[in-house]
Amino acid sequence: MTKPVPDPPIDPTTPLEDAIRADDQIKTREAIKRALDFYLCPEPVKPRQPSTMFLIHPNIDTESLLAHACESLASANVMAGDLADKLSRPQRSTALAIQQIVMLAELAVNRALDRVDPQT
Repeated sequence: MTKPVPDPPIDPTTPLEDAIRADDQIKTREAIKRALDFYLCPEPVKPRQPSTMFLIHPNIDTESLLAHACESLASANVMAGDLADKLSRPQRSTALAIQQIVMLAELAVNRALDRVDPQT
């Protein structure tokens, strides 16, 4: 048995339709290439440039950094204690908790400083 209509049927197109279809195929291929490049070939991450407003010299020794951190934490400890004295009950508890965290950080920095430069 023969079919009177070919499979698939012949689609008569004009040259304009062929040009539009070819243009759509080109755009589709470009979109696919961009998507694959985005996921498979990502651009290398640029190294982070730190702000120069507050920049610590890269060659400063660890002992100096720890000593400065220790002094800063000691100052913060005193400020939190003074603030806690001036506050009422709920805020006072919060300020004392902050003071305790600062004090624990200060103890950790002091221990690290002792390991860097032990006082014999």
